[in-house]
Amino acid sequence: MNLLDAKLIETQYGLEAYIDKRNNVEITTIYTSARDTSLCEIKLGISYFLLRDRNFEDKKNYFWIKWNQHTDLITLIESNIESLFAVKNEAEREATKNLIGMWLIKTDAFNYAVTQKIQNLKEDVNIQTEDDIKKRSNAIKFLKKSLQLEVEDIQNASIQQRYYTAMV
Repeated sequence: MNLLDAKLIETQYGLEAYIDKRNNVEITTIYTSARDTSLCEIKLGISYFLLRDRNFEDKKNYFWIKWNQHTDLITLIESNIESLFAVKNEAEREATKNLIGMWLIKTDAFNYAVTQKIQNLKEDVNIQTEDDIKKRSNAIKFLKKSLQLEVEDIQNASIQQRYYTAMV
């Protein structure tokens, strides 16, 4: 039996239990640009248990981390669907932000998810253009930097809603 690290957040809907287990964190999407290599956005999914009324539900919610190459401008962005920050009051949103900064970015699960994504990108055979090569290289660079994020980086980040603009 292994001893697992876990954190809890008390919300108006119940107790959220986050466990440092490899399959509980995934990187679903990475946005980088071949033209502007100074910004990156990574969408993370986090599995947890919602405990309420002597029952528990298996949940998975998402958020984005956006930052520049110097990691001096970091933003946490709500996903449009199944947001980790959705339906939470201000105190619960702040607790969730603290969970990300003081715990999540230091977990084995986060480290494993980042390492696996880097490996998958390196093994990707669908790279066909010079832009694809630049995007992959930029994504790998930013993923490696994500392993160096500090508590203060996340605590100083703002939380924003995701806005899409129509492409013309």
